[in-house]
Amino acid sequence: MNTRAPAAREGPNSRAAIPFREAVKVWARIAALSFGGPAGQIAVMHRILVDEKRWIGEERFLHALNYCMLLPGPEAQQLAIYIGWLMHKTRGGLVAGTLFVLPGFVAILALSYIYVLLGRLPVIEGLFFGLKAAVLAIVIQAVVRVGSRALRNNVLRGLAAAAFIAIFFLRVPFPAIVLIAGLIGFFAGRAGVAAFGGGRAHGSISASVVHDSDTLLGEDLPAHAKPNARWSLQISATFLLLWLGPLAALLMFAGPANIFSRIGLFFSEMSVVTFGGAYAVLAYVAQQAVQSYHWLTPREMLDGLGMAETTPGPLIMVTQFVGFLGAYRSGGALNPLMAATLGAILTTWVTFVPCFLWIFLGAPFIERLRGNQALSAALTGITAAVVGVILNLAVWFSIHALFTQVQERRFSFATVDVPLWQSLNLAALFLTLAAAVAVFRLRWNMLAVLGGCAATGILLRATGIA
Repeated sequence: MNTRAPAAREGPNSRAAIPFREAVKVWARIAALSFGGPAGQIAVMHRILVDEKRWIGEERFLHALNYCMLLPGPEAQQLAIYIGWLMHKTRGGLVAGTLFVLPGFVAILALSYIYVLLGRLPVIEGLFFGLKAAVLAIVIQAVVRVGSRALRNNVLRGLAAAAFIAIFFLRVPFPAIVLIAGLIGFFAGRAGVAAFGGGRAHGSISASVVHDSDTLLGEDLPAHAKPNARWSLQISATFLLLWLGPLAALLMFAGPANIFSRIGLFFSEMSVVTFGGAYAVLAYVAQQAVQSYHWLTPREMLDGLGMAETTPGPLIMVTQFVGFLGAYRSGGALNPLMAATLGAILTTWVTFVPCFLWIFLGAPFIERLRGNQALSAALTGITAAVVGVILNLAVWFSIHALFTQVQERRFSFATVDVPLWQSLNLAALFLTLAAAVAVFRLRWNMLAVLGGCAATGILLRATGIA
């Protein structure tokens, strides 16, 4: 029997029934359990906040999620900020969003130190060898999962295929693909094209619906959640200064060629243009950080993704590892570890501070987006294109995880990474196939797959097989 339901009838003032200290503990718990990429993190939030605590209802949760899907950056963290703000004003959003990132930041920073200091030890090499296979199977699963949900008809499948061709063969920048897909969806929605209509981006999260009226927050908006242009402008100006102020100082005093200026500029750009979830963001980061800036190698990118998959927090925290290695190798007169630490902090700062800006600026006006068919169709187009981008990531990872030698082949219309088949790593292929069986056939959870592959990788390296 639900003992909390009567409090829900207090209406808009029922927010007082959610103690702030208890909310902090709950957000810390969510942060500690938030493994598995955005889908898993959103599921954890839904289970605790909607099903278990009944602080917020199904409809409001999905409405907030749809808004976060329209934004660049990690939608799971933005959803935490949104719900935290909805329950406890600005301080609630700050606490929820910060706690969601903090455990992963600390964990990946510690793993990054181990990686650069002890990465040549057989046990460490074996650990990351095994994680690569698990990560590859998980990315392939993401292609299947997102594709089966998003590609409801041949038009959307064609859009996904076009996105894959554009990024894999033609190397069209990811932001351009997202923009074009969004515009196609937007105008198709306005024209009433049926292929872009209907369905939510994430579908139904729970079969047992918790209505807004049966929650502590209630179904009415709290007073602070109503549009307030003055508050929105003030809070937006504050976070804009927090985001771009350090970057402006770097450009002024260190110059645009400095490694920290380049890291700040790149990841600030990423925070604005990367739509479509963590795997799509990773495709863009891999394309630029590996191929354009040469901050790390493809295999190191895979190792970083393995770190992010095995630690709590947003999967996009892999960018912290990218900034860490970039500064570690190009820190100039600074001690390499000090430079790497500063690079990791700077990357995390410019990646996640904009998320607070987007939520605090737009959340009070979110009701105006409800039921807008053109915006919904734009999201449908972006989601379809993202499937093609994630497929590109899976193919790219497959080439660099399974082969030790890869050549860049230039054709009249495209440039493609082509593996040398004689360099196929049979141990990596075996472990990847085993991980795929565990994921698709045995339906192991992600931690079990990652742990099993890591242990097997250590064993294979210790015996000299890998």
